[in-house]
Amino acid sequence: MKKFFRKHKGIFQTIIGLLIVLVFLFPIYWMLVSSFKTSSEIFANPPTLFPQEFYLGNYSVLFQDAEFLNYFKNSGIIAVFAMLLSIVLAAPISYALARKQLKGAGIMLFLIIIIQMVPSNSIVLPLYAMFSRWGLTNSFVGVIVANVTSSLPFIALVLRTSFLGIPQGLEDAAYIDGCSNWKTFFRIILPLTMPALVTCAAFSFIFAWGEFVYALVLLPDKEYWTITVGMRTFIGQHGTKWGSLMATAAFSSLPVLIIFILTQKHIVGGITAGSVKG
Repeated sequence: MKKFFRKHKGIFQTIIGLLIVLVFLFPIYWMLVSSFKTSSEIFANPPTLFPQEFYLGNYSVLFQDAEFLNYFKNSGIIAVFAMLLSIVLAAPISYALARKQLKGAGIMLFLIIIIQMVPSNSIVLPLYAMFSRWGLTNSFVGVIVANVTSSLPFIALVLRTSFLGIPQGLEDAAYIDGCSNWKTFFRIILPLTMPALVTCAAFSFIFAWGEFVYALVLLPDKEYWTITVGMRTFIGQHGTKWGSLMATAAFSSLPVLIIFILTQKHIVGGITAGSVKG
């Protein structure tokens, strides 16, 4: 039995891997097929694994309701600006932690890791108290800043690892050629860390796009709602419109899917870049 297992070890590992992938992908599949089902078919017993007929009525609300188009626009604005601000702030911070002999750098890294582990639920009320005094509630600025507080520690850690993987000799050569610190940073360092930058930008966009708690608390006005908050309207006192909810969830997943398709090579390179450095 042991000989048989060793001989076909690769086949067994492939089968186990496929089973794990199927388990994780099944909720996505169920969301997609449910978005094409009628209400009666969604609650059919036994449930159908494939729609008996493709019902497109669940998607009509996305293109006929101006509110939902506004929700998508709001989510896009928040996600794009949160991504840009996170990268702009994290890149110099990470570079300084990787290259400069700063006093207390170890403590700073430890605090960054601690902040990364703090859930957004625990800081949303303090943020609301501060932002309400500063007039940042019911505005995109407050939610963008709140999203940056969540993504910045992760991005700083990833970029620092990538910066550590760049040989110091390249920077020394640039200094000898007359480049200033900022010129070296922008012309030499950042292009070499492009996979990591793309990875961090993609994850920052995804974090902000799918964020719910900050948008729910900081944006009480319906005009500023994001798509994650807008999907709550399908959940009412007398029931849930599962078809429309699944259709909205499937459609809102498209930007995330497109980002992964366009940046998958950079994401793989960014995750592995500098992984042997600490």
